[in-house]
Amino acid sequence: MTLPRLTEARAPLTREVEVVDEHGEAGRVSIPAERDLTIYVDRRELVTLMTLGAQPELLVLGYLLNQRLIESAADVESITVDWEVGAAAVKTHAGIDRIEERTAKKVVTTGCGQGSVFGELMAGIDSLRLPDTRMTQAQLYALVNAIRLQESTYKSAGSVHGCALFTLEDGEQARMQCFVEDVGRHNAIDTIAGWIAMQPRLAGGRVFYTTGRLTSEMVIKSAQMGVAIVVSRSGITQMGHEVAQRVGLCAIGRATNRRFLCFAGAGRLVLQPELAGAKA
Repeated sequence: MTLPRLTEARAPLTREVEVVDEHGEAGRVSIPAERDLTIYVDRRELVTLMTLGAQPELLVLGYLLNQRLIESAADVESITVDWEVGAAAVKTHAGIDRIEERTAKKVVTTGCGQGSVFGELMAGIDSLRLPDTRMTQAQLYALVNAIRLQESTYKSAGSVHGCALFTLEDGEQARMQCFVEDVGRHNAIDTIAGWIAMQPRLAGGRVFYTTGRLTSEMVIKSAQMGVAIVVSRSGITQMGHEVAQRVGLCAIGRATNRRFLCFAGAGRLVLQPELAGAKA
């Protein structure tokens, strides 16, 4: 498979601003450097995303994949990002079939600041077949601890969501493959989808972690990435729960320290309750 050519147009993730605290004292703090990025596909304007700009090319690639506008990374010849004009130019090999029709309908989602998806949100989910991934409780605890130790923009500036992709091998701890932060969790998961698309030989069962809640869109995007287990520091919505059950995905929420709730797909989680300590 021929992978697309990508620029590496990184941008500063934070900037310092002057503040005044509750004591009337002046100081300086870091805040996330949100910026707009307009995506053009074959010279046609598609959408403008608000993003930190950590890995914009992967964000654009993952966005197109998760919106089901392309089938694989091989459909794209190149992605060029230019922060001077805030634009991402996508060149495909053969164009996107019926792009006007497929982008005519939008569904407003529960994303930070309101996200949106093109077309029918639930279209095609019944055809998804997830791998037989299983995770032990010990592996889950190690995953949560790895996130706790991860250096992040959130620790220095706050106001962002973090997502990570882990892979599992039998008997081994979950291995973090990719960690992404952005102003919205949808951008972060799209960036991870783009990263996966550029790693065609990625081995091991996939586990997705997010600091955000598990909505229907987050669950669907996870399943589209071949992820059978998702872990969240937050909770799950009713529609997210229904979709997880429908596709056979294991949804674990409120995962902090040694506490968690498995909302769906408990058969994928090998419980070791003795590791949880005394019940409060």
